Amino acid sequence: MSGMDQEGSGPVRRSPTHTAVRRTWTVELRPQPSGPVLDCPSCMPRTRPLLAESARSAALHHLAQHAREDALPLHLRTCQCQTRGCRWHPPHRGCTGPVLLVLARDCGGRRWRLADTCAACAAVTPQAAAVPDTLLAHPVAPTAPRRPAPDRPGPGERERVRQMLTYLAAALPRFCSPTARLLALQCALRADRHGRARLPSGLLRGMRLGGNAVPWHELTHAGWLRPMASAEHNRPGMTAQLLDSAVLAQAPTRSDRARAAHWALHPAPLTIAHGMPPAVHLAALALAAHTALRTGSAETEQLTRLIGLPLTQVEDLLDRLILTRVLDSWHHDVRNESLRWYLPLFTAWTRHLTPPGI
Repeated sequence: MSGMDQEGSGPVRRSPTHTAVRRTWTVELRPQPSGPVLDCPSCMPRTRPLLAESARSAALHHLAQHAREDALPLHLRTCQCQTRGCRWHPPHRGCTGPVLLVLARDCGGRRWRLADTCAACAAVTPQAAAVPDTLLAHPVAPTAPRRPAPDRPGPGERERVRQMLTYLAAALPRFCSPTARLLALQCALRADRHGRARLPSGLLRGMRLGGNAVPWHELTHAGWLRPMASAEHNRPGMTAQLLDSAVLAQAPTRSDRARAAHWALHPAPLTIAHGMPPAVHLAALALAAHTALRTGSAETEQLTRLIGLPLTQVEDLLDRLILTRVLDSWHHDVRNESLRWYLPLFTAWTRHLTPPGI
């Protein structure tokens, strides 16, 4: 076996010393009465239970830490399953191709493995996906603190949207639909100092409001705005006069509100796919306004008022965000009357490994 695999079908990458460097990490989520416990053979035993909703994310994060700490130059990495007799996948013609870092899922999601695997073995390994190197790279810390660029929304925009959503939850009547609340938010954030807001037709189409008169009627009936005939025939869209003068005091300047209005259309890190229903968009926006890093929480009553729907329908929207991989999981804390949600970890390489419900 000089440079060929067991069946002589292709080269096997070996280290210069012909000693395979171990690059395999496995974690298992062991069920316990108080919650699942993360078990890693490479680490000290852990006894602290995890929340069931975040256990999978904790397992993947743990594997990623091992891969970062045990980094190895590409020319020294070898196919690890070949050293174990290729028991991780059905028989095939042999190891060949570049060595990839591959994540595999076993036992219905209770056991996860991250290992260096050649392209041929990775292709036939069940429930496996290659991990892009960029997802494991350490974030580069800036040499000096930097303020967000003017055209790139930051925490200030998220805070203004949260304040405006909270204000509208109190100012608008209960019968206002999520679609009307999204419309009211954009009108409030785009209004000039006279309370006049113009929404371009492209914006309305992107919000699935093009040609939809119902939300305008809802806000008119609530006495919150009055639609106006636009005098700018070369700039199609809708213009409205806000009748709620207090709404303009919710943000310091018009430019601040404009940046917040842009962030509200793409509320990172919970950006949803284009064309989703307004209720889904509003739910993602409300969650994004209360999210820090990869988790967020809000009082149940507060969240239902922001979205304008009862709890059962809000829970349906959260489930839909899970199905579309915007969220990883969510949890209703009945004792504290709050909702908590978790964002996906390494979504790009786990989305097709984990069917909904696992």
